[in-house]
Amino acid sequence: MNTTVSLTARSGGRAALAEALRDSHQLTLTLLAAYADALGDELTIPYSTQLNPPRWEVGHIAWFQDYWISRNQQRARGVLADPDHQRPVGRLPEADTWYNSSQVAHPSRWTLPLPDLADTRAYLAAVLADTLSLLADTPESDDALYFYRLALFHEDMHREAAIYMAQALSIPLPEMLISPATAVEPLIPLKIAGQTWTLGYPDRGFAFDNELASQHVDLADFEIDSCVVSWARYLPFLEATGSAPPRYLRQRTGEWQMRLFGHWQPLRLDTPATHLTCHEAEAWCRWAGRRLPTEAEWELAAIRQPEFSWGAVWEWTATPFQPYPGFVAHPYRDYSAPWFGDRRVLRGASRASSPRMVHSRYRNFFTPERNDIYAGFRSCAA
Repeated sequence: MNTTVSLTARSGGRAALAEALRDSHQLTLTLLAAYADALGDELTIPYSTQLNPPRWEVGHIAWFQDYWISRNQQRARGVLADPDHQRPVGRLPEADTWYNSSQVAHPSRWTLPLPDLADTRAYLAAVLADTLSLLADTPESDDALYFYRLALFHEDMHREAAIYMAQALSIPLPEMLISPATAVEPLIPLKIAGQTWTLGYPDRGFAFDNELASQHVDLADFEIDSCVVSWARYLPFLEATGSAPPRYLRQRTGEWQMRLFGHWQPLRLDTPATHLTCHEAEAWCRWAGRRLPTEAEWELAAIRQPEFSWGAVWEWTATPFQPYPGFVAHPYRDYSAPWFGDRRVLRGASRASSPRMVHSRYRNFFTPERNDIYAGFRSCAA
């Protein structure tokens, strides 16, 4: 797994961070333009519990950056900043009542009097200009750069979510926003001796709060696939069991097809099985006499085994999303703590992910029924 870009984002200095923030901003504008081309300037979409209104999504990206950087009077303290300290009014006086995801209930986001598309773009640009101006005079320390890095990753994550939304709504996207599907490499069973593995981010630079407070895990001998499960390996399960096809998949006149941003295309059998729920991944494992890896098994194999390949999908694991012992929430308290317990850990990254997100220690997490994300799996011997 190539983590070079991610390590630069997590530990690079001001210049690299400024370049990354500009890059993320331009990609967000490209995505926004694709939405406007498909939906018109109002960007109106049907209500869904899995989606956010597009104008709210982009406004929230700008608000988050403004709230945690320009308005954050304790930003130099990094993770020690008091999230509840008094802040000055931001670029938009009403922004807290519109875009604060901690306080604005999801259903109400669809009826808010949000700025129009032009004003939303202007808000995003003005906040970035403020951020870059402040960044230019920020010390080159992990504490001082913490919130700039957090805002960068936050924008990258929300843009990936908007790519999922474009797939759900059949909105065509430019190729620059999503990597092409690539063939799964040949399968090699990786046999790994039992050992004690230490979970947790060990390096300097930025880390998400759920990656910290290292945890020692005793692992028995195990065998794990070197690659994710391809459609060629997954489809025989559907045909043998009569199970319903995963989302965006259908069979017509004996041919399997996948819907990609509104267009049905012949399914490439050598690409990763994707848009699978955790339940669908586990059902295949039961049928094949296999099991999902734990996140500790996955991480050990990803870091220590050179034959372990990146499959361009988020990979379901058998591990519930829980804090490592000694967990301490970072100032953005809503990132991890509210979601412990009912979600599963996913590892890796998807073809919709920014390369900045690709890190073998990164913990993604979703409820197991989600099938809108680019998720697949690899398996272990039972």
